[in-house]
Amino acid sequence: MPEKLKVNPTRMELKRLKERLKTASRGHKMLKDKSDEMIRRFVIFARENKKLREEVEQELANALQSFLLAKSTSDDFVIQEAVAMAGHEVELDLSTKNVMNVQVPKIEIKEKDVKEKYPYSFISVTSELDSSIATVSELLVKLVKLAEIEKTCNMLAMEIEKNRRRVNALEYVMIPQTQEAIKDITMKLDENERSNTVRLMKVKTIIQK
Repeated sequence: MPEKLKVNPTRMELKRLKERLKTASRGHKMLKDKSDEMIRRFVIFARENKKLREEVEQELANALQSFLLAKSTSDDFVIQEAVAMAGHEVELDLSTKNVMNVQVPKIEIKEKDVKEKYPYSFISVTSELDSSIATVSELLVKLVKLAEIEKTCNMLAMEIEKNRRRVNALEYVMIPQTQEAIKDITMKLDENERSNTVRLMKVKTIIQK
């Protein structure tokens, strides 16, 4: 039970509290609608995140399997020399986008310097290493997208929690307190009005006598 508000039992205070209740009720509805929409958006991002993560994990497992096969049939120094060569360079364009008034990250990949896909001699390595490197190279875009979506999910989850606290504060504290205060003031004013009526009737009776 929320603590009672300490208010003066006047008509001016009653009017102020009714306006406050009206504003709080309208704000509660808006925040509740916002919360519902944010949860809907979060679910969409979470499903996309789950699907993309499963794809990335599967492709990474395939790349690792190919790499282990290549390593088992080639000398270590040959493998190290091959994977140390950069195939191409990329730039990340970092910005933000608005999702339900939450500024979430937006990451775009730009090819900076495209070189050979396989910057080593095919004679010195096996086809398994080619497959592993090709898979990892193609995974770059998905990994960046996964990082973007996961961060978006985290930020939306935090905003949903903050919004939920605001909704609960209005629903279980502010609105009930205001309603109770309005009820108390109304009862007090009615009681005063009845007392005044009784006094007037007594005065009238005395005058008539």
